[in-house]
Amino acid sequence: MRGTAHTGAASLLPNRGWLLPWPADANEALTYLSLSVGVPFSWRHQLPLFHFEYLIYTFVLAGDHEGEIWRYEIAPDAWDAVRAAPSLAALFTEWAKGLAAGVVYLNDLDGFLAVGERSHGRRDVDVLLERTPTLDPLAFPVSMPDQPLLRERQVACGVDMSCVGADRRFERFEALNEEIDAVRASLGV
Repeated sequence: MRGTAHTGAASLLPNRGWLLPWPADANEALTYLSLSVGVPFSWRHQLPLFHFEYLIYTFVLAGDHEGEIWRYEIAPDAWDAVRAAPSLAALFTEWAKGLAAGVVYLNDLDGFLAVGERSHGRRDVDVLLERTPTLDPLAFPVSMPDQPLLRERQVACGVDMSCVGADRRFERFEALNEEIDAVRASLGV
């Protein structure tokens, strides 16, 4: 591939994603985990795995959700923590099916894999929902604000919806950041 990812290596992940290295910088890893508002497991029980332009995927390390892949959108006022796949194998299987269906394709302009359609006339999530209704669109690194499927999956996965509601989300985000700052202080980072 012609393009390079954040790490300088060719990216094999869709939408210019890259594999996050083992966390040598605890501060950076803790920053990624600050997006864990309302998740049904301790924010400490996950490892940042992939970074996409506006999404972080993590691997859950312990508890009832051990082995699952969760996704977090990086955007102001986006409280969209949700399970992307029940396992890493299931995530890669969905992506492979997306390749076979043509909704994951090699972008000729930059040499990266992309999700959606070549003409870029519609939102990527709309292309996924229309062209591949049997695939799980939440497995793919595309923005999904205002999608009923997102909220349905959050409820099904045990996300505390009172934390993502407009009246409490910032308060919960601040409380989570205070916890993370305490960990940073204890680690000296």
